[in-house]
Amino acid sequence: MRPDAMGRTAIAVLPGLSLCVAVTAAASLVQAAEERLVHHPYVEALVIAILAGIAIRSVWEPGPRWRIGIAFSAKQLLEVAVMLLGASISLKALVASGPALLSGIVATVAIALAASYAIGRLLGLPARMSILIACGNAICGNSAIAAVAPVIGANGDDVASSIAFTAILGVLVVLGLPLLIPLLGTNPTEYGVLAGLTVYAVPQVLAATVPVSLVSTQVGTLVKLVRVLMLGPVVLGLSLLAPRLRDEPGAPAGARKRLGFFKLVPWFILGFLALAAARSLGLVPDAALAPLTRVAGILTIIAMAALGLGVDVRVVARVGARVTLAVTASLGVLLLVSIALVRGLGIS
Repeated sequence: MRPDAMGRTAIAVLPGLSLCVAVTAAASLVQAAEERLVHHPYVEALVIAILAGIAIRSVWEPGPRWRIGIAFSAKQLLEVAVMLLGASISLKALVASGPALLSGIVATVAIALAASYAIGRLLGLPARMSILIACGNAICGNSAIAAVAPVIGANGDDVASSIAFTAILGVLVVLGLPLLIPLLGTNPTEYGVLAGLTVYAVPQVLAATVPVSLVSTQVGTLVKLVRVLMLGPVVLGLSLLAPRLRDEPGAPAGARKRLGFFKLVPWFILGFLALAAARSLGLVPDAALAPLTRVAGILTIIAMAALGLGVDVRVVARVGARVTLAVTASLGVLLLVSIALVRGLGIS
Protein backbone atom coordinates (compact mmCIF):
# COMPACT_ATOMS: atom_id res chain seq x y z
CA MET A 1 0.00 0.00 0.00
CA ARG A 2 1.35 3.43 -0.98
CA PRO A 3 2.09 5.98 1.79
CA ASP A 4 -0.68 8.33 0.64
CA ALA A 5 -3.20 5.47 0.60
CA MET A 6 -2.05 4.39 4.07
CA GLY A 7 -2.53 7.94 5.31
CA ARG A 8 -6.07 8.10 3.93
CA THR A 9 -6.87 4.74 5.51
CA ALA A 10 -5.52 5.87 8.88
CA ILE A 11 -7.60 9.05 8.73
CA ALA A 12 -10.71 7.05 7.81
CA VAL A 13 -10.13 4.61 10.69
CA LEU A 14 -9.41 7.25 13.32
CA PRO A 15 -12.96 8.38 14.34
CA GLY A 16 -14.35 4.88 14.92
CA LEU A 17 -11.13 3.68 16.55
CA SER A 18 -11.10 6.69 18.87
CA LEU A 19 -14.68 5.95 19.91
CA CYS A 20 -13.77 2.32 20.72
CA VAL A 21 -10.71 3.45 22.70
CA ALA A 22 -12.87 5.89 24.67
CA VAL A 23 -15.34 3.12 25.57
CA THR A 24 -12.38 0.91 26.55
CA ALA A 25 -10.95 3.61 28.81
CA ALA A 26 -14.29 4.03 30.56
CA ALA A 27 -14.67 0.25 30.99
CA SER A 28 -11.16 -0.02 32.42
CA LEU A 29 -11.92 2.74 34.94
CA VAL A 30 -15.04 0.87 36.08
CA GLN A 31 -13.00 -2.34 36.53
CA ALA A 32 -10.36 -0.43 38.49
CA ALA A 33 -13.08 0.93 40.77
CA GLU A 34 -14.34 -2.63 41.31
CA GLU A 35 -10.87 -3.78 42.27
CA ARG A 36 -10.50 -0.97 44.80
CA LEU A 37 -13.88 -1.68 46.36
CA VAL A 38 -14.07 -5.51 46.36
CA HIS A 39 -10.46 -6.44 45.41
CA HIS A 40 -11.58 -8.53 42.40
CA PRO A 41 -13.19 -7.56 39.07
CA TYR A 42 -16.42 -9.57 39.21
CA VAL A 43 -17.44 -7.90 35.92
CA GLU A 44 -14.34 -7.45 33.78
CA ALA A 45 -13.61 -4.47 31.53
CA LEU A 46 -14.08 -6.72 28.50
CA VAL A 47 -17.71 -7.37 29.45
CA ILE A 48 -18.30 -3.76 30.50
CA ALA A 49 -16.96 -2.55 27.14
CA ILE A 50 -19.27 -4.72 25.07
CA LEU A 51 -22.29 -3.82 27.23
CA ALA A 52 -21.40 -0.12 26.99
CA GLY A 53 -21.08 -0.45 23.23
CA ILE A 54 -24.49 -2.09 23.03
CA ALA A 55 -25.99 0.68 25.21
CA ILE A 56 -24.54 3.37 22.93
CA ARG A 57 -25.73 1.55 19.81
CA SER A 58 -29.26 1.25 21.21
CA VAL A 59 -29.64 5.07 21.36
CA TRP A 60 -27.35 6.10 18.50
CA GLU A 61 -26.43 4.30 15.27
CA PRO A 62 -22.89 5.22 14.11
CA GLY A 63 -22.85 6.68 10.62
CA PRO A 64 -20.42 5.89 7.77
CA ARG A 65 -17.77 8.21 9.26
CA TRP A 66 -17.53 5.93 12.31
CA ARG A 67 -18.11 2.50 10.82
CA ILE A 68 -14.70 2.04 9.16
CA GLY A 69 -12.80 2.42 12.42
CA ILE A 70 -15.34 0.32 14.33
CA ALA A 71 -15.01 -2.49 11.77
CA PHE A 72 -11.20 -2.23 11.91
CA SER A 73 -11.27 -2.48 15.69
CA ALA A 74 -13.64 -5.46 15.68
CA LYS A 75 -11.62 -7.48 13.16
CA GLN A 76 -7.98 -6.49 12.69
CA LEU A 77 -7.28 -5.49 16.29
CA LEU A 78 -8.95 -8.64 17.59
CA GLU A 79 -6.82 -10.79 15.28
CA VAL A 80 -3.63 -9.12 16.53
CA ALA A 81 -4.77 -9.69 20.13
CA VAL A 82 -5.35 -13.41 19.50
CA MET A 83 -1.90 -13.73 17.93
CA LEU A 84 -0.20 -12.05 20.90
CA LEU A 85 -1.88 -14.46 23.32
CA GLY A 86 0.39 -17.19 21.94
CA ALA A 87 3.33 -15.65 23.79
CA SER A 88 1.71 -16.56 27.12
CA ILE A 89 1.44 -20.26 26.27
CA SER A 90 4.17 -22.61 27.46
CA LEU A 91 4.36 -26.38 27.29
CA LYS A 92 5.98 -26.37 30.75
CA ALA A 93 2.52 -25.94 32.31
CA LEU A 94 1.39 -29.10 30.55
CA VAL A 95 4.33 -31.10 31.86
CA ALA A 96 3.97 -29.74 35.40
CA SER A 97 0.32 -30.76 35.73
CA GLY A 98 1.01 -34.51 35.56
CA PRO A 99 -0.40 -37.06 33.10
CA ALA A 100 -3.53 -38.06 35.05
CA LEU A 101 -4.75 -34.54 35.72
CA LEU A 102 -3.74 -33.40 32.22
CA SER A 103 -5.71 -36.22 30.62
CA GLY A 104 -8.67 -35.40 32.84
CA ILE A 105 -8.60 -31.72 31.88
CA VAL A 106 -8.41 -32.56 28.16
CA ALA A 107 -11.28 -35.04 28.51
CA THR A 108 -13.38 -32.52 30.45
CA VAL A 109 -12.85 -29.82 27.82
CA ALA A 110 -13.65 -32.25 24.99
CA ILE A 111 -16.84 -33.51 26.64
CA ALA A 112 -17.94 -29.98 27.53
CA LEU A 113 -17.32 -28.80 23.95
CA ALA A 114 -19.35 -31.62 22.42
CA ALA A 115 -22.19 -31.40 24.96
CA SER A 116 -22.46 -27.61 24.79
CA TYR A 117 -22.53 -27.61 20.99
CA ALA A 118 -25.17 -30.35 20.96
CA ILE A 119 -27.32 -28.45 23.47
CA GLY A 120 -27.13 -25.28 21.41
CA ARG A 121 -28.15 -27.06 18.22
CA LEU A 122 -30.98 -28.92 19.96
CA LEU A 123 -32.31 -25.57 21.13
CA GLY A 124 -32.29 -24.32 17.56
CA LEU A 125 -29.30 -21.99 17.79
CA PRO A 126 -27.17 -21.45 14.66
CA ALA A 127 -23.95 -23.44 14.37
CA ARG A 128 -21.73 -20.38 14.90
CA MET A 129 -23.57 -19.34 18.05
CA SER A 130 -23.44 -22.93 19.36
CA ILE A 131 -19.69 -23.05 18.77
CA LEU A 132 -19.13 -19.75 20.58
CA ILE A 133 -21.13 -20.91 23.60
CA ALA A 134 -19.35 -24.28 23.60
CA CYS A 135 -15.87 -22.73 23.50
CA GLY A 136 -16.71 -20.08 26.08
CA ASN A 137 -18.14 -22.70 28.43
CA ALA A 138 -15.47 -25.37 27.97
CA ILE A 139 -12.27 -23.29 27.79
CA CYS A 140 -12.09 -19.73 29.11
CA GLY A 141 -15.31 -17.79 28.73
CA ASN A 142 -15.10 -14.40 27.05
CA SER A 143 -11.50 -14.81 25.88
CA ALA A 144 -12.33 -18.05 24.07
CA ILE A 145 -15.41 -16.50 22.46
CA ALA A 146 -13.36 -13.52 21.31
CA ALA A 147 -10.60 -15.77 19.91
CA VAL A 148 -12.94 -18.16 18.10
CA ALA A 149 -15.27 -15.53 16.62
CA PRO A 150 -13.01 -14.31 13.77
CA VAL A 151 -12.04 -17.88 12.87
CA ILE A 152 -15.61 -19.09 12.29
CA GLY A 153 -16.88 -15.80 10.86
CA ALA A 154 -19.31 -15.07 13.72
CA ASN A 155 -21.09 -11.74 13.54
CA GLY A 156 -21.27 -9.11 16.27
CA ASP A 157 -24.75 -10.12 17.42
CA ASP A 158 -23.63 -13.71 18.02
CA VAL A 159 -20.52 -12.60 19.91
CA ALA A 160 -22.39 -10.06 22.02
CA SER A 161 -25.12 -12.53 22.96
CA SER A 162 -22.62 -15.26 23.87
CA ILE A 163 -20.43 -12.97 25.96
CA ALA A 164 -23.30 -11.21 27.72
CA PHE A 165 -24.99 -14.37 28.96
CA THR A 166 -21.73 -16.22 29.65
CA ALA A 167 -20.49 -13.24 31.69
CA ILE A 168 -23.59 -13.22 33.89
CA LEU A 169 -23.32 -16.94 34.62
CA GLY A 170 -19.57 -16.59 35.18
CA VAL A 171 -20.18 -14.18 38.05
CA LEU A 172 -22.85 -16.48 39.52
CA VAL A 173 -20.40 -19.41 39.42
CA VAL A 174 -17.79 -17.40 41.33
CA LEU A 175 -20.32 -16.53 44.01
CA GLY A 176 -21.97 -19.95 44.21
CA LEU A 177 -19.07 -22.39 43.85
CA PRO A 178 -17.79 -22.05 47.45
CA LEU A 179 -21.24 -23.13 48.63
CA LEU A 180 -20.53 -26.59 47.17
CA ILE A 181 -17.63 -27.21 49.57
CA PRO A 182 -19.78 -28.47 52.46
CA LEU A 183 -22.25 -30.18 50.11
CA LEU A 184 -19.54 -32.16 48.30
CA GLY A 185 -17.12 -32.42 51.22
CA THR A 186 -14.18 -31.30 49.08
CA ASN A 187 -10.73 -30.64 50.52
CA PRO A 188 -8.76 -27.55 49.40
CA THR A 189 -6.98 -29.41 46.58
CA GLU A 190 -10.20 -30.91 45.24
CA TYR A 191 -11.91 -27.54 45.40
CA GLY A 192 -9.01 -25.94 43.52
CA VAL A 193 -9.34 -28.49 40.71
CA LEU A 194 -13.11 -27.98 40.61
CA ALA A 195 -12.73 -24.19 40.44
CA GLY A 196 -10.07 -24.41 37.73
CA LEU A 197 -12.31 -26.65 35.62
CA THR A 198 -15.54 -24.69 35.94
CA VAL A 199 -14.79 -20.99 36.42
CA TYR A 200 -14.50 -19.12 33.13
CA ALA A 201 -11.74 -16.51 33.57
CA VAL A 202 -8.39 -16.61 35.41
CA PRO A 203 -9.24 -13.56 37.60
CA GLN A 204 -12.52 -15.23 38.49
CA VAL A 205 -10.63 -18.35 39.59
CA LEU A 206 -8.76 -16.15 42.05
CA ALA A 207 -12.02 -14.63 43.25
CA ALA A 208 -13.48 -18.10 43.82
CA THR A 209 -10.44 -19.62 45.54
CA VAL A 210 -8.58 -16.90 47.47
CA PRO A 211 -11.25 -16.78 50.22
CA VAL A 212 -10.96 -20.58 50.63
CA SER A 213 -7.23 -21.31 50.90
CA LEU A 214 -3.81 -20.73 49.33
CA VAL A 215 -3.69 -24.36 48.17
CA SER A 216 -7.03 -23.97 46.38
CA THR A 217 -5.75 -20.82 44.68
CA GLN A 218 -2.50 -22.44 43.50
CA VAL A 219 -4.19 -25.62 42.24
CA GLY A 220 -7.11 -23.75 40.69
CA THR A 221 -4.82 -21.36 38.82
CA LEU A 222 -2.68 -24.21 37.45
CA VAL A 223 -5.71 -26.20 36.29
CA LYS A 224 -7.23 -23.09 34.73
CA LEU A 225 -4.03 -22.23 32.86
CA VAL A 226 -3.77 -25.77 31.47
CA ARG A 227 -7.41 -25.51 30.43
CA VAL A 228 -6.62 -22.24 28.65
CA LEU A 229 -3.86 -24.04 26.73
CA MET A 230 -6.62 -26.01 25.02
CA LEU A 231 -7.63 -22.83 23.19
CA GLY A 232 -4.79 -23.16 20.68
CA PRO A 233 -5.63 -26.68 19.40
CA VAL A 234 -9.37 -25.92 19.43
CA VAL A 235 -8.97 -22.70 17.42
CA LEU A 236 -6.66 -24.42 14.95
CA GLY A 237 -9.15 -27.27 14.52
CA LEU A 238 -12.03 -24.85 14.01
CA SER A 239 -10.05 -22.93 11.40
CA LEU A 240 -9.85 -26.15 9.38
CA LEU A 241 -13.55 -26.93 9.87
CA ALA A 242 -14.74 -23.37 9.31
CA PRO A 243 -15.41 -23.78 5.54
CA ARG A 244 -18.34 -26.05 6.35
CA LEU A 245 -20.03 -23.14 8.10
CA ARG A 246 -20.03 -21.26 4.83
CA ASP A 247 -22.64 -23.67 3.50
CA GLU A 248 -25.12 -22.59 6.16
CA PRO A 249 -28.15 -20.52 5.16
CA GLY A 250 -27.27 -16.85 5.37
CA ALA A 251 -23.56 -17.33 4.64
CA PRO A 252 -22.00 -14.33 2.87
CA ALA A 253 -22.05 -14.30 -0.90
CA GLY A 254 -19.02 -16.00 -2.40
CA ALA A 255 -18.15 -17.68 0.87
CA ARG A 256 -18.52 -21.18 -0.58
CA LYS A 257 -15.60 -20.92 -2.99
CA ARG A 258 -12.55 -23.10 -2.32
CA LEU A 259 -10.04 -21.36 -0.09
CA GLY A 260 -6.27 -21.63 0.10
CA PHE A 261 -4.26 -22.71 3.13
CA PHE A 262 -3.81 -19.18 4.48
CA LYS A 263 -7.57 -18.65 4.37
CA LEU A 264 -8.31 -21.97 6.05
CA VAL A 265 -5.68 -21.27 8.71
CA PRO A 266 -5.70 -17.48 9.22
CA TRP A 267 -2.45 -15.56 9.62
CA PHE A 268 -3.12 -14.72 13.26
CA ILE A 269 -3.53 -18.41 14.16
CA LEU A 270 -0.16 -19.14 12.55
CA GLY A 271 1.25 -16.21 14.52
CA PHE A 272 -0.32 -17.58 17.71
CA LEU A 273 1.29 -20.99 17.16
CA ALA A 274 4.65 -19.42 16.27
CA LEU A 275 4.69 -17.31 19.45
CA ALA A 276 3.62 -20.31 21.56
CA ALA A 277 6.48 -22.35 20.09
CA ALA A 278 8.92 -19.49 20.69
CA ARG A 279 7.74 -19.18 24.29
CA SER A 280 8.15 -22.92 24.88
CA LEU A 281 11.69 -22.79 23.45
CA GLY A 282 12.64 -19.89 25.70
CA LEU A 283 12.88 -17.41 22.82
CA VAL A 284 10.33 -15.05 24.38
CA PRO A 285 11.97 -13.46 27.45
CA ASP A 286 10.05 -13.36 30.70
CA ALA A 287 10.37 -9.58 30.76
CA ALA A 288 8.36 -9.35 27.51
CA LEU A 289 5.53 -11.58 28.68
CA ALA A 290 3.65 -9.09 30.87
CA PRO A 291 3.71 -6.25 28.28
CA LEU A 292 2.57 -8.58 25.48
CA THR A 293 -0.25 -9.96 27.60
CA ARG A 294 -1.27 -6.45 28.60
CA VAL A 295 -1.34 -5.24 24.98
CA ALA A 296 -3.36 -8.29 23.95
CA GLY A 297 -5.84 -7.59 26.75
CA ILE A 298 -6.26 -3.93 25.78
CA LEU A 299 -6.73 -4.76 22.09
CA THR A 300 -9.33 -7.38 23.00
CA ILE A 301 -11.31 -4.87 25.07
CA ILE A 302 -11.19 -2.34 22.21
CA ALA A 303 -12.45 -5.04 19.84
CA MET A 304 -15.29 -5.94 22.22
CA ALA A 305 -16.31 -2.27 22.41
CA ALA A 306 -16.42 -2.27 18.62
CA LEU A 307 -18.53 -5.41 18.52
CA GLY A 308 -20.95 -3.88 21.01
CA LEU A 309 -21.26 -0.76 18.87
CA GLY A 310 -22.33 -2.97 15.97
CA VAL A 311 -24.96 -4.98 17.85
CA ASP A 312 -28.65 -4.71 17.09
CA VAL A 313 -30.33 -5.20 20.48
CA ARG A 314 -33.47 -6.52 18.79
CA VAL A 315 -31.52 -9.45 17.34
CA VAL A 316 -30.03 -10.29 20.74
CA ALA A 317 -33.47 -10.11 22.37
CA ARG A 318 -34.91 -12.59 19.86
CA VAL A 319 -32.39 -15.30 20.83
CA GLY A 320 -32.00 -14.32 24.47
CA ALA A 321 -34.12 -17.06 26.05
CA ARG A 322 -32.53 -19.84 24.00
CA VAL A 323 -29.01 -18.57 24.58
CA THR A 324 -29.63 -18.31 28.32
CA LEU A 325 -30.94 -21.88 28.42
CA ALA A 326 -28.04 -23.15 26.31
CA VAL A 327 -25.38 -21.46 28.45
CA THR A 328 -27.03 -22.62 31.69
CA ALA A 329 -27.40 -26.23 30.54
CA SER A 330 -23.84 -26.26 29.21
CA LEU A 331 -22.51 -24.99 32.52
CA GLY A 332 -24.47 -27.70 34.32
CA VAL A 333 -22.84 -30.38 32.17
CA LEU A 334 -19.38 -28.89 32.78
CA LEU A 335 -19.97 -28.85 36.53
CA LEU A 336 -21.14 -32.48 36.62
CA VAL A 337 -18.22 -33.69 34.50
CA SER A 338 -15.76 -31.72 36.66
CA ILE A 339 -17.16 -33.19 39.89
CA ALA A 340 -16.90 -36.68 38.39
CA LEU A 341 -13.24 -36.02 37.44
CA VAL A 342 -12.38 -34.76 40.94
CA ARG A 343 -13.97 -37.86 42.48
CA GLY A 344 -12.37 -40.19 39.95
CA LEU A 345 -8.86 -38.86 40.43
CA GLY A 346 -9.11 -39.24 44.19
CA ILE A 347 -7.11 -36.06 44.79
CA SER A 348 -6.03 -35.35 48.34
